[in-house]
Amino acid sequence: MFKAFLIKYAEIGIKGKNRHLFEDALVHQIKYALKKCEGQFLISKSQGRIYVDAQTEFDYDEVVEHLQRVFGISGICPVVYVEDEGFEKLCDTIVGYIADVYPDRNKTFKINARRARKDYPKESMEINADIGEAVLKAYPEMHVDVHNPDILLCIEVREKIYIYSEIIPGPGGMPVGTGGKAMLLLSGGIDSPVAGYMIAKRGVKIDAVYFHAPPYTSDRAKQKVVDLAKIVSRYTGPIYLHVINFTDIQLYIHEKCPHEELTIIMRRYMMRIAEHIAKETECLGLITGESIGQVASQTMNSLMATNEVCELPVYRPLIGFDKQEIVEVAEKIGTFETSILPYEDCCTIFVAKHPVTKPNVNIIRRHEHNLDERIEELVKTALETDELIIVG
Repeated sequence: MFKAFLIKYAEIGIKGKNRHLFEDALVHQIKYALKKCEGQFLISKSQGRIYVDAQTEFDYDEVVEHLQRVFGISGICPVVYVEDEGFEKLCDTIVGYIADVYPDRNKTFKINARRARKDYPKESMEINADIGEAVLKAYPEMHVDVHNPDILLCIEVREKIYIYSEIIPGPGGMPVGTGGKAMLLLSGGIDSPVAGYMIAKRGVKIDAVYFHAPPYTSDRAKQKVVDLAKIVSRYTGPIYLHVINFTDIQLYIHEKCPHEELTIIMRRYMMRIAEHIAKETECLGLITGESIGQVASQTMNSLMATNEVCELPVYRPLIGFDKQEIVEVAEKIGTFETSILPYEDCCTIFVAKHPVTKPNVNIIRRHEHNLDERIEELVKTALETDELIIVG
């Protein structure tokens, strides 16, 4: 029945003179999302609305599923539209629409007309009253309820007349690409994919870096991270995933530094490497999945010690979340089942029995001098052997 969708947005609507840039970005993201769907679609925008018109047969559920992953969309309205061929024709169309969509018509309803085209001969209130009368005449079992109707039937009078009564929730947020680009430190855990999703929802394009430690971590662990990036890319668009071989750096730190400081010092070198790649790829910040107090490396003292090596801002969207809240988002976006697969990432290989929870930055810096002989060479090699995988 439905051959088109009216796309609603919320936050974009409060933008000023540059609103069209956000609308254009949203149209671009919709086109990208629908490329993976069967069928051909025409995406257009008009007077604060975006329309998706099917030019061929398509799978309704598939299209809705893909549109629900496009940040910036607040609502997806399956619409029936008609040419302006007179009010009587419009009434007949609406009566037929109700028959098709609502087999059980023992319901209350309200007509909500919006006349965007001011040369239309009836005003919005007249349309509401006259179409309501036609519906009551066709279906006496229905009743009007202007406060809490079972059916809110919306009519938008534009170049064509659009009819809809369902608003399928979209993900909200801002279109990807309108907020710059940032580098996600992606592991195989639950947290970092959720962090990437949440920052992307604010319009930020996501690249990612993963620290691999063969032979201590297997190819299955690496594939797990690639799979997580693929799931996140359903929302963010293509992700450039940088795979860094971290084994030699990790072993060298293990050899030269106090074991209770291993996690912090390794984390500091991950941040340094991630920032180097971020700057080269014009990212405006780093993203991590850290949450205060979740593990020893995420106490306030530890976060300060890790932040100290970065010049770029570090975005931590999960900083105040507890684990259950993070799990709920992971389940919603589809990363949870992959994240809990039992393949270790490199952060879990050399874990001290009693890791420091309140590291002193001055002491950490002093112990990092133990690495001076080879660390620059090892970091250089890791960067030169960066494996780039384009996901999505």
